[in-house]
Amino acid sequence: MAVGIFDSGLGGLTVLNAAQTRLPEVDFLYYADSAHAPYGVRDAEDIYNLTRNAVQDLWSRGCDLVILACNTASAAALRRMQEEGVPQGKRVLGVFVPLIEALTERQWGDNSPPREVAVKHVALFATPATVASRAFQRELAFRAIGVDVEAQACGGVVDAIEDGEMILAEALVRSHVDALKRKMPQPQAAILGCTHYPLMAEAFQAALGPDVQVFSQGDLVAESLADYLQRHPDMLGGGEAGYLTTGNPQKVSDRATQFLRRQITFKAA
Repeated sequence: MAVGIFDSGLGGLTVLNAAQTRLPEVDFLYYADSAHAPYGVRDAEDIYNLTRNAVQDLWSRGCDLVILACNTASAAALRRMQEEGVPQGKRVLGVFVPLIEALTERQWGDNSPPREVAVKHVALFATPATVASRAFQRELAFRAIGVDVEAQACGGVVDAIEDGEMILAEALVRSHVDALKRKMPQPQAAILGCTHYPLMAEAFQAALGPDVQVFSQGDLVAESLADYLQRHPDMLGGGEAGYLTTGNPQKVSDRATQFLRRQITFKAA
């Protein structure tokens, strides 16, 4: 009874970890397209094709519901996949929805006109591809007015995390926050718009200062998934659970174990 969780690499483990904590009775099949990571520097067509292929693989393995635990894939591929048609009985969901629900304090199904919200100045930290897509701003505009979003493309951070270079990643975070603050000196909230970034949440918070509310996706997505499965229990498909990668299983397992601080063993996809 596995739910599929897809990411270009290891960032989605932050979502998986939160989902496993919130839903211990649910099995998950995690799929890391490590051979093609990072997605954040690829063009939209490439991201779409890679994402579609991985999701179709997860569907074929019995995961009726697949979560795109990758903001870049959600931004560049999700809407197109849904518009082109999803097989009957299958679903693919992204990670933007719970984030915008939390920021705007309204449910996704609330189709009333956009309205004023408490937070007016939002910093968005994301991959270059997510920033270029403007998907976050587009979805936010459907629900809120008067919100100034300043986006900062955080080049290099995902690569550093995937390579285990955490000191370099921290230095890059500080540099990107400094660049953002030159454009928006006093953000009220910050969105960590890549599932790798919660691994650097303390570095982001330290660089931003204690008065900035930092929204991280793991817990928000886990809570939203719990609500979705309660309303759609039929989406708990059959199939295998575990960890798959298109990269080197041993190398990816070592990195994943380091990130989650528990033994994680990947198999070849």
